[in-house]
Amino acid sequence: MKKVLLYFLLIVSLVSCGISKSVHHVPEVGQYSLEIPKVDKINDSTFSFDQNYLTKNKQQLWELYIKGNPLQLGYNNGALTQDLMQKQEDIFFSKIEGFVPSKFKQKLLRSFLKWYNRKMYLNVREDFQAELFGLSQYSSDKYDFIAPKYLRSLYLHGAHDIGHAMQDLMMVGCSSLAVWNENTEDGNLLIGRNFDFYVGDDFAKNKLIEFVEPESGIPYMSVSWPGMIGVVSGMNKEGITVTINAGKSKIPLTAKTPISFVTREILQFAKNIDEAIAIAKKRKVFVSESILVGSANDKNAVIIEVSPDNFGVYKVENSSMVVCTNHFQSEAYKNNKRNQKQILESHSEYRYEKLQELLKENPKLNPEKMASILRDRSGLKGEKIGYGNEKALNQLLAHHAVIFSPQKKLVWVSSNPYQLGEFVCYDLNDIFSDNRLKTGEFAKSELNIAKDPFIDSQKFKNYEEYKKLSSKFDHSEILSDEFIIHYQSLNPDFWWGYYQSGKYYYKIKDYYKAKIEFEKALTKEITTVPDKENVERYLKKTLKKLK
Repeated sequence: MKKVLLYFLLIVSLVSCGISKSVHHVPEVGQYSLEIPKVDKINDSTFSFDQNYLTKNKQQLWELYIKGNPLQLGYNNGALTQDLMQKQEDIFFSKIEGFVPSKFKQKLLRSFLKWYNRKMYLNVREDFQAELFGLSQYSSDKYDFIAPKYLRSLYLHGAHDIGHAMQDLMMVGCSSLAVWNENTEDGNLLIGRNFDFYVGDDFAKNKLIEFVEPESGIPYMSVSWPGMIGVVSGMNKEGITVTINAGKSKIPLTAKTPISFVTREILQFAKNIDEAIAIAKKRKVFVSESILVGSANDKNAVIIEVSPDNFGVYKVENSSMVVCTNHFQSEAYKNNKRNQKQILESHSEYRYEKLQELLKENPKLNPEKMASILRDRSGLKGEKIGYGNEKALNQLLAHHAVIFSPQKKLVWVSSNPYQLGEFVCYDLNDIFSDNRLKTGEFAKSELNIAKDPFIDSQKFKNYEEYKKLSSKFDHSEILSDEFIIHYQSLNPDFWWGYYQSGKYYYKIKDYYKAKIEFEKALTKEITTVPDKENVERYLKKTLKKLK
């Protein structure tokens, strides 16, 4: 109790120290003209206001087109996506409640977040703040106890950064690659990425593809979720692409510029790689991140590597391919101990090698071959490593996958589930022209990439059942041997099922069965070095109990 009290007093002292300005901060928006949107509901999945509209395609992807000054962009976005945005808030905050069920601890968390994010607004462009202010006017009232609407929207844009910095558990284990010249069928630049940011299946249901025509800067598209104005995957009309991959971070002392705002700025204002580097260099970030930037004008791709206290750019020499997972490759990070540890202990290097292996097997890529690489579920040399293993490129949890052809201004976006559904093609040349208004359609459907046949297989059905049954180990349920045998049979090559079973038997003091399960787990491809050490520790404890 004394520890809790001391913790609480510490939080109170922190909260009272320097957050008053940030808590009451509201961006200056008076310089922008504004027409409050009056949304016309055409049907249950199509809404419009002036030239702005939202519609859902047959692949169940939401498509949003907005234009205007920063404040107008925010209002247009919020008015059209209000229901979707509020659902997304519900999903996100219910997840937080699941992690922190205690009301007292939730209160402490809210106080901590106010303190932690106290400098964020000082590090976000004023035009982005104005846009976020407009969007936030359509947020739900029910979470005002966490923070006022505008601040809450700002905090949520740092959730990706905070999540991977605080937990350091790689909720974001993304893979991306770029190929050009002799490595593609037509010699053009081709980029692919998996965004493996997982906050649950519900969070990924309402994918949003935004086509944004800002008053100043370059029109662009991005793929994310309702309520997000930052960019995690996107391309602009000049053929600049950005994708982000988390790196190994130390826990930062204060939030600064969310990485999705850095990439948004690159998309809106950069026409080539040098301009993208200049933008990234001037922003203060608070986590480590790799930004893969492709450029039609340069017919090249580089990785910009940012962290709170370092900056590097990785350019390939004498090669026409660049591969990016979750570790740094530039000279600037060559002797960084955190990065070296990441390479040795995480699943990042394994996926890096798998990408290199697949690129050798597929010497000349086209969009269809790129999709098959992003969907690959096997380990090195085709080894079966179990479905859901983070060592696979396709971990069966991706929020989305995207393929860019920057010179042609074409982009393909995956549809549910994960990156297995049909990849829908969009042509930015058409979308940001009068042609879009004539046809009323976004997609260039004749260029779509077919769904992965794996969706219709028994193995996929088994994996989905396996995922559901995994939750039973989180509760104090009595599980029969028959249940455990069935559970493991649904995903027999994955180490996690045996580890879960071993922990269950250890908990009920059936040490003989626990020993068998831990030994089985150790015969499988375990995701990380710390994971393997954990299984070995449990086995050692179990063997002691059996003596």
